[in-house]
Amino acid sequence: MKRARVACFGAVHDAVEFEGKLKLADGRVVEPEDVVWLSPVEAGTIFVLGLNYADHASEISFNAPDEPLVFLKGPNALIGHNAFTRRPDDAIHMHYECELAVVLGRTARDVSQADAYDYIAGYTVANDYTIRDYLENYYRPNLRVKNRDTLTPIGPWFVDASGIPDPMNLAVKTYVNGELTQDGCTKDMVFDIPYLIAYLSSFMTLREGDIILTGTPKGTVHVYEGDEVVTEIEGIGALKNTIVGDVAFART
Repeated sequence: MKRARVACFGAVHDAVEFEGKLKLADGRVVEPEDVVWLSPVEAGTIFVLGLNYADHASEISFNAPDEPLVFLKGPNALIGHNAFTRRPDDAIHMHYECELAVVLGRTARDVSQADAYDYIAGYTVANDYTIRDYLENYYRPNLRVKNRDTLTPIGPWFVDASGIPDPMNLAVKTYVNGELTQDGCTKDMVFDIPYLIAYLSSFMTLREGDIILTGTPKGTVHVYEGDEVVTEIEGIGALKNTIVGDVAFART
């Protein structure tokens, strides 16, 4: 089942996909274009993997890491489907990153790889934009590169874990203005989902609602004001987002 969170009729609603429309929890059926799409889950801690596809690491002149390269992202960065992402006027090197987002369903501590899937509630799509102009030091990436407001669209759907039999074999694609620019598969992750859950839970407690963004394959290209970017993962959905400039955010 595909689930969403949307705003309409002056309130926030849980909804499900229903015959190409949205059925709200109170029974009303609405058109997708008549709502504001929100993050499909209320995020806890957001863990983000860097360089978790060897082909992407190579395309930006890095080697794949020997152990997971993980950083944290704040929920301030999240926006929903059909939303706008700000591209600062001084940015030159900004690109998308289509990523499978894994949502935890219960508390996890010292979880084995064999049991890791039992702790997953479901999956969604994330677009983890990067503005590399703001790199400041050896640690990649830093706060200003990855944690800016509006920099991480997520959604539109949350799909229950039971609806994705094999999350390690899903097509990952990105389209910029209708042109296919990224075409990969989750099977090419350096560290797979069970490994990541076991690794993270070995030294910290994971909670219901925590999200793991699992990295992106090769094919990232720069995006510019006015670009429409669609990040899509097989079986989960297509997340649309538009790049806007500083004027839209009254920053000039």
